[in-house]
Formats: sequence, C-alpha cells, structure tokens
Amino acid sequence: MDKPVRRVAIFAMLLFFGLMAQVNYVQGSQAEDLRTDANNSRQYADVFNSPRGQISAGGEVLVTSKETGKDNPKYGRSYKDGPVFAPVTGYFNGSATQVERAYNSLLGGKDKRITQQHWFDVFIGKKADGANIELTLDPAAQRAAYAQLKARTQPGRRGGAVVIDVKTGAVKVAASWPSFDPNEVAPQTGEKGGKRLEQLDKGDGVIKPLVDNALSQTFPPGSSFKTLVAALAMQNLGINSSSTVDTGQLVLPESGRPLPNSHDSGNCGGSAPLLGAFAESCNTTFAKMALEMGIQGLHDGAEKFGFGKRIELEPDFYTAESDVPVAYTDATGKTTPTGKDGTARSGIGQENVRATPLQMAMVAAAVANEGKIMNPYVVQTVRAKDQSELYGASPKEFGKVMTGDQAGQLEDMMRAVVTEGTAKNLQGMRIAGKTGTAEQGPGNPNANWFVGFSPTDNPRYAFAVMTEAQGSGAGNAGPIAGAIMAKVLQK
Repeated sequence: MDKPVRRVAIFAMLLFFGLMAQVNYVQGSQAEDLRTDANNSRQYADVFNSPRGQISAGGEVLVTSKETGKDNPKYGRSYKDGPVFAPVTGYFNGSATQVERAYNSLLGGKDKRITQQHWFDVFIGKKADGANIELTLDPAAQRAAYAQLKARTQPGRRGGAVVIDVKTGAVKVAASWPSFDPNEVAPQTGEKGGKRLEQLDKGDGVIKPLVDNALSQTFPPGSSFKTLVAALAMQNLGINSSSTVDTGQLVLPESGRPLPNSHDSGNCGGSAPLLGAFAESCNTTFAKMALEMGIQGLHDGAEKFGFGKRIELEPDFYTAESDVPVAYTDATGKTTPTGKDGTARSGIGQENVRATPLQMAMVAAAVANEGKIMNPYVVQTVRAKDQSELYGASPKEFGKVMTGDQAGQLEDMMRAVVTEGTAKNLQGMRIAGKTGTAEQGPGNPNANWFVGFSPTDNPRYAFAVMTEAQGSGAGNAGPIAGAIMAKVLQK
C-alpha cells in the first residue's frame, strides 16, 4: 500500500473510532440528560416498548410490566391492589407520579447507573433492563389502614393515615381514602385510560382521587396540634409537664368572644399541671400559650418540625406544605395578618393552621425519638436485574426540635391522654397520643385526628390518622390507629 493510501486509511479509521466514541458518549453518558430534557416529549413514551422494573414491598411484588400482545404499547403496567398502594407507587401512563415518577429512569433502564454498566448493550441498540424497587411499606398494615379509612370515613369525604419508623424515617404506612386504581390509567388502557385520567384529575367536590390524603393534602389538625404547642411552650415559656397552667376561661382579645373548653371541670376547671391540661385537652391553656408566644413565634417554631415547606420524600416526590400562617389571603387576593384572635385559635390547631398526616406523624416522631426527627422516605433499595444494588436508603436526621428531657415529658403527657384523658377508650391498644377534633365550617364534618406513637413503652413507630366524619378524634380516628398499629407490631 503506497503512502497516500495508507494515510487515507489511517484517517478513515480515526474518523470511525471518533464516531464510535461520540455515539457512545451521546447514547451512554448524555443519554439521561437528553431523555429527561423538558423539550423531549418522548421521555416517557419510549418506555412503552420495553419492560419496566418491578415495585415491591415486604417482599411482595406490587407493580409489574406485562406484554400486551400489541405493537404499541408493547408493554402495559399492572398494579396489585392498586388503590391501596397508589399514594406511594403513583401511576405510569405517558406521565407519572410518586415513585413511578421519582425513579422513572431507573425503572425504565435509562439511568446512568445502568447504562454506564451496560454501555456496550446501549451502543449496539439493546435496551437495558429496568431496575427493581423495594419500598419501605408494610403491605399488611397498609391494607389494614385502607380498609379502616374506607369503613370509618363519611361518604363523600376524606381520610388519611401515616406510620413512620422513628429511628430511621422509613414510611411503613401511607394510606388514603378515597383512592384510585392505577390499572384504570395504565398504558394498555389507551384512549379509555386517558379519559379516565382526566376524570380523576377533575375530581368531584372535595374528592380529588389523584391527590392522596396522607402525603399530598392538608387539613386543620385541631387539638392534635397542641403536641407541638406544648413542645414550643416548654422551650420558650420555661414550663414543664408539672408546671401549673391556667385552664380557666378565655375571652378572645379582639372580638371579646369566649373561646370555650369542651368542659369546665376537672383539669379544665381553672388550673392544673400541664400534663393534666394536655390529657383533657383544655383549649384555653394552649390558646393562651399561643398568645404569649405570638403568631410569629408559633410559625417559626413549627418550621423546625417541617411546617412551611414541602417535605422531599424521594427525588421529585414531595409532600404538600403544612403551614401556620402569619397572614392569610382570601379568595379576592386580599392578604390579612393573623390577628390575636386568630393566634389564639391557631394554638388549638384551628384558624388557618393546616397539616398533612405525614407532618403530624413527624411531630409525634420527635416526641418518641428523644427530640429528633428523621427525614421520611419510602424507597428502601433499588436493584439492577442482576441483583446488584444501585441505591440503598441511608437514614438522615431532619432536625433536632427539642431536648430529650422535653420529649420524655411529652411522651408521658401523650400516655396520660389514653390512661386518664380524652382517649380512655383506647386503653389496651398499645398506643399513646393526642386527640384532635377540628371544625371545618358549617355543613362539613369534623377532621378527626389521633396522633401518637406505639408501643407505649420504648416506642418504635409514630403515626397520624385523620378522618372526616361525625364524632371525635378519640371515637373515630383513635380506633383506626389502634387497628393499624396492631398490624405493624406483628412484625
């Protein structure tokens, strides 16, 4: 071969290898960035033609991909007990929510952690297998929570329940009623599924099935919020569970109207130890504490527990924002500061205070975990098809919100709610907590709460249950909490 031909051959070979390197870089290293670019409308659609990873909990497979026998979509999505687990799994159908969205690239086999390990497969056009996800959920407890909420929530209204491991932040239960069935909107349902998704998104009255009531919806917490107010009072007002507090009548400073207790006898008859006022849920005591700390102090203190922000459970998977507002905006757009009357009502979890069940479970977790809140999460591990671990949860501290001594005193106060206070009907259920019965305006049922921990000695789990129904937190939400925790404690 003469010299010019040899040069051309060498140059052509260099061009070939350069092209290979560029293709490998684009399809491998840059694939994820290009695929998830906001301008790429096919970032979900291409997954219809390859199997998606499984989602499991407690060793039980909950979500799988199955061949449809069609060219498009080639694969559908199947959800076991779809409505039960939808608040965490979400749905996948050209768009995605919850875990299906947060881990879309891993489930679809497009993530760098997969493509870089199998770069040659990507180079030759072979699709990488999607990764499998193991959730933190306890399936038996999740099913029990769903069944209990369904049975005890007023028709046409909402309910939610959350249980978290106080030492790690792992979410064991996140149940919602009503819910929706992701199978109805899965890829294989085609145009029918698209119409059903629009219907679900529109909702009916207060029922928004795609917005779960455990993580993504807020409600007035009522007297369950007194747990947080008591913690702030211990820190800012120099009191403890034995301190004598005023439980007598309160006349609101702006309107001159009385803010009543549910009863004006026993511990609510004039004065009592803080433990007694908490156990019998004396409204006037906590309203006075709120007035003394001020709405800004209440707002700032609540932020340490997670209020005022959307809690990130997983990447791009956030909760709704709980809030203790210092001002509120009405339907006309007018903003009004929370006055003194509103501050007093905020101290008992009314006015414009709003919280998700997850947020209130985090408050209880701080009590049960020596003042520390761990960041909540729902995904335990992600494994490739060959079982190699691509991701493993690493518990992280969300914040230290009170001292261990203060947390211990609040533990005793929450135990007293069951042994001698507003939730004596729950004795024997191995749960302690705080009741809440929040008014939601004329014609609307109460938001009934029970927020606490279990077991009562050496607690391992924190929980929050909310149902919209006639009755009270003790009579409605409390038994639900007991039934859920009976399942959790079987482990």
